[in-house]
Amino acid sequence: MKYAFLIWLVTSTAIYSQTTDYNTKGGFIAKGYDVVAYFNHEAKTGVKQFSTTYDGIKFRFSSQKNLNTFLENPTKYIPQYGGYCAYAIATSSKKVDINPKTFEIRDGKLYLFYNSWGNNTLKKWQKNDVKGLQKQADKHWEAIKFG
Repeated sequence: MKYAFLIWLVTSTAIYSQTTDYNTKGGFIAKGYDVVAYFNHEAKTGVKQFSTTYDGIKFRFSSQKNLNTFLENPTKYIPQYGGYCAYAIATSSKKVDINPKTFEIRDGKLYLFYNSWGNNTLKKWQKNDVKGLQKQADKHWEAIKFG
């Protein structure tokens, strides 16, 4: 009886467990840009031969070196808020697509932003209380990240 309960618990947890929603428009996080390159203040497109999957999400890199760096500590390089626009998460609790060339590294974390039609949300983010926006985005993300 005890084992039946454990089997049920493990099975139901696996079936009903929620996973974070990642912005994988185009099949890859950050639209296929190299998440390690961002930490060198570069927005570089990843290439097919330097690809990997982590936590069910596909990543591309611009070099074998960057792929290896990612594999050493993947969680360091995963964009905040599932790779959605940090400003939109903070201000409206909405999952908005990004422009992979519009990013910021702050406090050792990668933030991506929407930038199109004269609406550069990175500039809005930087002109406001960034710490307050981060706290608000963290709060909103907890409520919307599963779905």
